[in-house]
Amino acid sequence: MSIFIKNVELKSNLILAPMAGYTDIAFRHMCLEYGAGLVCTEMVSSKALHYKNKKTEELLASFESDKPTAVQIFGHEPDIMAEAVQNPLLSKFDVIDINMGCPARKIISNGDGSALLNDIELARQIIEACVKATNKPVTVKFRIGYSDDKIIAAKFAKMCEEAGAAAITVHGRTTSQGYAGKVDYETIRLVKETVSIPVFANGDCRTKEDYENILKLTGADGIAVGRGAVGKPEVFSQMLGLEYSENKLEQIRFHYETLMEFFPEKYVVKYMRSHLAGYLSGRYKNTTALVSVLKMEKYSEIIEFLAKIVV
Repeated sequence: MSIFIKNVELKSNLILAPMAGYTDIAFRHMCLEYGAGLVCTEMVSSKALHYKNKKTEELLASFESDKPTAVQIFGHEPDIMAEAVQNPLLSKFDVIDINMGCPARKIISNGDGSALLNDIELARQIIEACVKATNKPVTVKFRIGYSDDKIIAAKFAKMCEEAGAAAITVHGRTTSQGYAGKVDYETIRLVKETVSIPVFANGDCRTKEDYENILKLTGADGIAVGRGAVGKPEVFSQMLGLEYSENKLEQIRFHYETLMEFFPEKYVVKYMRSHLAGYLSGRYKNTTALVSVLKMEKYSEIIEFLAKIVV
């Protein structure tokens, strides 16, 4: 089931989609261990890289042994994006992904993310500049259109291919939809029929049945899993039908302790609250207890509490 993005071989056709606040070094490592063919950092600002922002550098923490990995960058200035691609901090990553799909208002208000769906020529210039600046595969993640009356996925995909993109990931919603509403798998199928580079479908893949159904509906080469993996890195093994062992407490422990090798405990405890909610979601009926653990401020207290309720 191996697939190639230019010269980078993926061990499966499932990839971990970039997610702000989630795809950290520990989570990416676990997803690879459970069968993800490629994992991606959360998106980093090309402008922040230009100004050597320390917090942005911290987002790029990665184990050298974790392969293959992608880094996602965003921005709307071709020269700054090309400069970011050549930044030494990105040298450890195998693939460079360009975000042209984020629907967050603070991103699109600056002309970044899915705002580029409204300026296909600028998007082309960005991709071409990045491709020219590196020998690594450059991929693009985008949405099917900005709104229901501006569905341009096939045209945009063809532009990406012509500009030199080695693969694309298509989220089957518009910018206006955000993360709500129905995913348009038929439009992703049209994209697949339009280009010859690998196409990864994205949107609402949470189970093995979803995985199989989406591949059937879209004809895509693979699937990018985002929210479906939060709290469940083992979902990749489930979807691929691989044997695996799952110890939720050990997953949580590894996640916290790995991050604390790079960041202060106070930061990690606060950051991990959204991850912890994902790990515990739907598993325990005592919501009062779960709310209390999410308010704890010391790792030792958290893990001691979880050891009593998590198996």
